[in-house]
Amino acid sequence: MRSVVVLPTYNEAENIERFLRAVRKAAPETDVLVVDDDSPDGTGPLAEAVGRDVGRIELLSRPGKRGLGSAYRDGFAHVLGGEYDVVVTMDADLSHDPDRIPDFLSLINEGADLVIGSRYVTGGGTTDWPVRRQLLSKWGNAYTRTILGVSPRDCTGGYRAYRSGALASIDPTSTSAEGYAFMTELVRRLAAQQANIVESPIIFRDRTLGKSKMSGRIIVESMLLVTRWGIGDRLRRRAR
Repeated sequence: MRSVVVLPTYNEAENIERFLRAVRKAAPETDVLVVDDDSPDGTGPLAEAVGRDVGRIELLSRPGKRGLGSAYRDGFAHVLGGEYDVVVTMDADLSHDPDRIPDFLSLINEGADLVIGSRYVTGGGTTDWPVRRQLLSKWGNAYTRTILGVSPRDCTGGYRAYRSGALASIDPTSTSAEGYAFMTELVRRLAAQQANIVESPIIFRDRTLGKSKMSGRIIVESMLLVTRWGIGDRLRRRAR
């Protein structure tokens, strides 16, 4: 199977070289598409330099800071269309272990349409998070799972592998969410198509370098969108 990592970046100069070299070591045949929002710290040129050294790395530069969902939409549009069998998503800050990529690819090969690197199944977890953040994340995922009526326990996690045909079938370029609500929107669409969604346990390690993009605005946006989707889905089911 041909695979590609779609990697949104903004100001990840402290992490990008280590990340790209770790991916190349863990998955030598997997391409990487870096979708950079014109990072003022030079993330884009650093990615290009590593690409010249290790190969199979492409840079998609975008003007200005336009958001996570927008970056994924552009990245998916760039890689979907027949060349790749699997599309992997993950964070550039090394909170996701690149050594798990081959495991995710194997699960796709065994029949999964979506593999979620899950913090909230047996064997998964988080490190270096304060208790408040852990509780907020667990509550948010439990609320999302309940109101949307989906089965995954980790709907917001960004470490994933998609069968490209399944991802294309839900037309990710037509989504509207930004922030981590974008990840939930994809789960919702795939679940509606009864896709085979598999969760594989991961240990999420908080970044040690650079600045987190998470904010209160992103959390509020996510919860409001999830509530709107859940209510809308239930009303449509009743109408039918």
